[in-house]
Amino acid sequence: MAGRLGVSSDQAKLASAEARRQGVALKGWLIQQGAVDEASFLANAAEAAGTRYVTLEDGQIDEKSVATIPASLSTHYRIVPVSADNGRIVVATDDPFNEHLADELRVLLDREVTLVLATSEAIRRSIRRHYGVGADTVEQMTRHGAPEGTEGAEAVDADDENAARDASVIRLLNQILSDAVEQRATDVHFEPYEGQLRVRYRIDGVLRDAGVPASARHFRHALVSRAKIMSNLDIAEHRLPQDGRAQLQLSGHAYDLRISILPTPQGEALNVRILSRGMEIDTLESLGFEGRDLGLLHELIRKPHGIILVTGPTGSGKTTTLYTLLKRLNKPETKILTVEDPIEYRMKGITQMQVNPEIGFTFARALRSMLRHDPDVMLIGETRDYETAEITIRTALTGHLVFSTLHTNDAPSAMSRLIDMGVEPFLIASSVEAVLAQRLVRLVCPHCKQWRTPEEGTLRELGSESSDITRVAVGAGCTACRFTGFWGRTCISEMMVMDSRLRAMVTEKKHADELRREAVRRGMELLRISGIKKIREGLTTVQEVLRVTPSPEMVEPVIVGEG
Repeated sequence: MAGRLGVSSDQAKLASAEARRQGVALKGWLIQQGAVDEASFLANAAEAAGTRYVTLEDGQIDEKSVATIPASLSTHYRIVPVSADNGRIVVATDDPFNEHLADELRVLLDREVTLVLATSEAIRRSIRRHYGVGADTVEQMTRHGAPEGTEGAEAVDADDENAARDASVIRLLNQILSDAVEQRATDVHFEPYEGQLRVRYRIDGVLRDAGVPASARHFRHALVSRAKIMSNLDIAEHRLPQDGRAQLQLSGHAYDLRISILPTPQGEALNVRILSRGMEIDTLESLGFEGRDLGLLHELIRKPHGIILVTGPTGSGKTTTLYTLLKRLNKPETKILTVEDPIEYRMKGITQMQVNPEIGFTFARALRSMLRHDPDVMLIGETRDYETAEITIRTALTGHLVFSTLHTNDAPSAMSRLIDMGVEPFLIASSVEAVLAQRLVRLVCPHCKQWRTPEEGTLRELGSESSDITRVAVGAGCTACRFTGFWGRTCISEMMVMDSRLRAMVTEKKHADELRREAVRRGMELLRISGIKKIREGLTTVQEVLRVTPSPEMVEPVIVGEG
């Protein structure tokens, strides 16, 4: 028997004794010690027991059989129904040594039970896919009756606070957040619609359905109320937007949650931004910067004064890049102050402040106060208006290195944006040292990466710079990337460094297109070009670069020797 399980008799005896001593399952102990992998172990165990080993891939589970086992039972016993007919049900389990499981299920289900074996991960994934996140909790809550009036568009629970403090509601919200963390989600969106609660995760910058049970819609008000209690918001206010912060412990890790609530005709929409407190600040290289832009960033942060702007839409990694730059500057001899909205990551050795407009603590007011603390480097979370922009520029002109962000599509447009705010062009030209525009593209999953011949039409969309690409990488989809083909993200960028010619053009209020052409003549690589390099390296796909970059701009050809 031991040999058929993939281990020797001596190994089996030692393992059995050690597992009993530690009070753990034999299978788990063998896998933990590296004696055998779970799939091989269970395949051999199935053969030895005269049953089957199944992978539970799509198509192997009869959807009708799922209704024969309640979600609570499936979760408790870690089982998945595979098929059911004529009073018999086939159930997958990951425990080949539970001699009483079939008998217990036979009594509970009033059916004949046949056991097959599957890995723990396959069963966990199948439970989530077929029952939904938190299905056992929703089932238990529904069994006690859905709250009255939850189907109405304007309906609110009679006692939101009591509902929100119910252990089942707390557990359900924690299950959803825990699942989001496990899937590497940065945001969780709870969106109420007529007779529906839609929950979506943003993973690697793309929204995906979380797959909560349909009956969770009955508890949408209680979930929002629970989030309000966690973040000390007004639980009785349902007409106005509210924003707050909360903290959460999951599996020994601490997370900061940014809670945002919006009123809609169907109820309140809830968004939860998840920030890991233990997140390590990366290096510029690990973020994806390379070549010219990487070298320029290393040079720019050594300047004694001036403004370095990082631009891009929301979610393009601007804050992460700024924190990485601050990390390189964070030394005992350097005084660094930041004012942010909100503080996303706390850094030792740096004084960080968060704006609070409700009491008049704005970016502009914080800037004035920061100067009295004799800083060397300052970070302004976002340049939003004329007052903030003007003070930021005058701060840079008085001998400080200032970092800030703008919401523009590319680097040259940052100049037009500042002028539109009302800042004098000569002040912009005198203070801004460089503008970095960036985007995040998804990385091809390294576990299922495949090389293929690109389609000619697709490459044509990228522009002439991609004509020499003969192969591209794609992700086939696997369990590691949850069959998306992507795992993680990397940065693509364009860096416009100001020189005498560009400063003169800004002073003359030249259009962003003219600035772009001149910057390219002086060595700037457009976002699209940066993305094409990542495609050549097999890091991302053509579709990803097309998705996040502007269409190729018409840039005048550069003639060698031209000024």
